[in-house]
Formats: sequence, structure tokens, C-alpha cells
Amino acid sequence: MTKKTINTAPIEGQKPGTSGLRKKCRVFMTEHYLENFVQAIFDGIGGVQGKTLIVGGDGRFYNDKATEIILRMAAANGAAKAIAGQNGLLSTPAASHLIRSMKTDGGIILSASHNPGGLDEDFGIKFNMANGGPAPESVTDAIFGVTKSIKEYHIFEGGSVDLSVIGAATLGDMQIEIVDPVSAYVDLMQSLFDFPAIGKMIAGGTAIRFDAMNAITGPYASAIIEDLLGAAKGSVVHGTPLPDFGGMHPDPNPTWAHELMDEMMGENAPAFGCASDGDGDRNMIVGPNCYVSPSDSLAVIAANATVAPGYAGGLKGVARSMPTSAAVDRVADALGIACYETPTGWKFFGNLMDDGRVSLCGEESFGTGSDHVREKDGVWAVLMWLNIMAATGKSVPQIMQDHWAKFGRNYYSRHDFEAIESDKADAMITALRGALAGLKGQSFGALTVEAADDYSYLDPVDGSTSAHQGVRVVFEGGARFVVRLSGTGTSGATLRLYVEKLDLNDFDQDPQDALADVLKAAHTIIQIEEFSGRTAPDVIT
Repeated sequence: MTKKTINTAPIEGQKPGTSGLRKKCRVFMTEHYLENFVQAIFDGIGGVQGKTLIVGGDGRFYNDKATEIILRMAAANGAAKAIAGQNGLLSTPAASHLIRSMKTDGGIILSASHNPGGLDEDFGIKFNMANGGPAPESVTDAIFGVTKSIKEYHIFEGGSVDLSVIGAATLGDMQIEIVDPVSAYVDLMQSLFDFPAIGKMIAGGTAIRFDAMNAITGPYASAIIEDLLGAAKGSVVHGTPLPDFGGMHPDPNPTWAHELMDEMMGENAPAFGCASDGDGDRNMIVGPNCYVSPSDSLAVIAANATVAPGYAGGLKGVARSMPTSAAVDRVADALGIACYETPTGWKFFGNLMDDGRVSLCGEESFGTGSDHVREKDGVWAVLMWLNIMAATGKSVPQIMQDHWAKFGRNYYSRHDFEAIESDKADAMITALRGALAGLKGQSFGALTVEAADDYSYLDPVDGSTSAHQGVRVVFEGGARFVVRLSGTGTSGATLRLYVEKLDLNDFDQDPQDALADVLKAAHTIIQIEEFSGRTAPDVIT
């Protein structure tokens, strides 16, 4: 192999979003595209000379080739060591764990999360810091700055890097360690949860269905749920990671995990259903005829976390993203612990966890996790639910009914309007922001606006400010809606509308019925149809 310096020039549009840079796979495969961004990461973090990095991803199309390119560039840029998952595979939470447990200087994770995979679908890359969490805005801004002025990148060319064999190798002066992507993560889960109790429950007849959606968590779920906990073979379905996810959209929500939903809502449903996403950081929990919203899941976990050995000492505090329902706030108040509200994006939880303020975090977008890593963690959430079931002896529907009886039910839903033309979406949000000052006191049906603002977050740890994180409209009595444009897509803009209403008495309504008046008011205030032409969302969760 030969170390080379390649002349290049800036490429438009390499600004990282809330979870790194995401584009169509074919874009990443164009000349210099991936290499430019990787070099920008290295330069943006102050270089990698003498540093140790974790590298891996979710196995989507181009993951293996991109992993090799990153290793070649790390070596050419003077890295001392790189630790990669076998065949370039690592779930996002497993990568976070390796960064932390092996005390590396950070890691590069290849994933477009819950987005589809394949040659004509999506790809993504992000840098995680030495704490295991996504890079903060100060770092992603520095990386973006480099992309706008880059003139060259460094890479080893020739020969090959064999990612298939676990063990040690070298590339120039850089040491490479290829590791089993699953084993260290499994050990971590065993340290947090009561595996004997969960195994006993399963042996007693609790059937499980884990839909891995042909994505990265298949091997993790098979090793834990089938091999260690003793669930019947076949409990994990779609368990083989495929470059195109088998044509599935690896997003664990009722729309895309429809096979699981059909089974759980049908006759003879298993006692527990769950799914995870492309890179393993999201989860969906379902009981027989009982879908658990992510906001409710976070609240239930907060209320019951101490049944798991890793959390027996109690929670330090909890945090949720601003659009996530306030269900967990009510639990935190009852427990007498702090509850923090942050912008969307897991990186905002990192400071709170590192500062010892919170143990548990969650987002409405099917992400839940704790301070065991610095990412949300789908398999972790599944195991926490199984531990709660084993400790309480209750079914998923029983757990939910008992929780609502104690805390009330925050009816909640998210409506996604996907691939809106960016200029129309921007105009819609601009007009909404301009109308905020005049909304207070206005009535929309039986709802009267109590407050409206454009959410800005002041980080209590480092004092940084993040503005324009979503528009909030709160009605008298506490009902509210939030609207924001998502930064996780690869084309156009996705408008996300979140609606919420607390009910202390009636827990068996259809959420869309319970929220109908709030939805109607939101459509009127935002002027969704007028700006986008859309009358109905593409996805409802």
C-alpha cells in the first residue's frame, strides 16, 4: 500500500444534520465525496495523529467499502489504532459502548438510521466523541467549515483490508483490531438486567416476537433473546442484516413494522412484541392488542426502572426531547427527581448524562436509553420492558392500564408530512413564526391559545444556546402541539407535527379521536394545506 495525498475541492451540501451527514448512497459513492467528509471530520476534531478510533456501521449498502476507506484515511492521517467491527458491522449503541469501554478518542459510525438502504437509497456518516455520544454542534460546525475550504485528503491506496477475520492487522504504522461486534454489548446488557428472572418468565410460557427488520440488531437479539434468555428459535424474525434491509423500511413504527403489528393485533398474539431499526438505536414496544407509544414507554421505564439491577439505586434524573409528551414529567415529579427538556437530537442528552444529572433519556421518535452509553438503545429498551414484566408479573396491557390509572394518560401522536418541497416547507415555518406573537388569546373551536413560542434551549451544563428548535403552541388546560422540520431525511423536507392532551379519566380512546380538536387547530394555525397542498400526513405514529 502507498500513502497518497489527493487534491480535491469543496463539495456543496456537506452540512451535518442532527445525526451526521445523510445523502443518497449514490451521492456518497461519487468521486471524493466520502473522502472529503472524512478528511473534514479528522481536521475538524483537530487531527487524528496518535489517536484511537472506533469504526463500524449498520451494514447497509456501501458500509463495507466505506469502512475500508475510513481505515485507509485514518492510517494516512497518522492514527495510532483503529478498532472495527467484523465485516464493518457495529450497532450504534454497541459502537458507543466500545468508544467508552475501550477509552478511545471517538468513533465514526456509518448509518442513515431508520432510512431505507440500498444502491438507490440512503447512507450516512457521523462522528461520536470520546464520551460515546454524537458530536455537539460546535464540532459539527467545525467539520462543516472544513468541507467548505478543503483542498486535499490523505489515504493509503493499493492492497486490501480484510474486515472478515477477527484479530489484529496493520495498515502503515496504524494498528487495526477487528472485533466481534456483539460480545462486548451482550456483556454490558447482562450487567444491567436480571437475565435469570427474564429467562424464567420466558421458560414459563411468555412468547416473544422481535422484528429486527433485516437490520443490525438481528445478531444482537438472537444472541440475547434466543441463545441466552431461551426464547424459542424463530422468536427473532428478519434477523439477518442485509445491505438493502430486504427491501424493508427499517423504521420501527406501526406503519413500517406492519407485519409485527398485524401479528400483535391478531388472534394468538405473543405476549410481547418489539422491533428495532437500521442501526439498532430505536425501538417499538407492543403487547397483545396494545401499542405502546414511545412517550408512554419512556414514562413506564422511569416509573419502574429500579426493578433492573443496574438501576436499583434509583434514577438521578430524566430527560426528554421537547416534542416528546410530558408523560415522563409526571413520573419524575412523583419520584422527586429532575426532568429536563431538550431539543431533538440525542447529542443534547450527553452533557446532562456526563454531568451526572440524568440516568434516563427518551425521544418520541422511538428512541430510549440510559447513561450506560451515550446513544439511544433499542435492545436495551426491549430488555428493560422484559425485566419490568418479569419483576411485576404483569402483561404489557396491564402495565399500561396501571400506569395510566396512577399518572393519567397523555394522548399523543406524531403526523409526518414527508418530502415537502424545501422552499414551501421553509415558507410555512417562516409564516408560522411570524404569527406567533398574535396567537395568545385566540380561540380555535373550544381551544384557546395560552402561549406560543419558537423553542430555544439553554444548556445548563455548558451554557450553550440552541435556537429555532421547534414551534410550540400551548392551549389553556395543557393541550399543545409542536411543529418542526426534520433534519434526518435525504431529500426535500419532512414536517413533523406533534399533538398532545392529558386525560385523567378516560384511557381507552383512540388517540386520533382524543386529539381531533388539537389536530384541527394545528392545521388551521400552521396552514399546512395552504402551503404544502397536503391534507393528510404520510405517516401517523
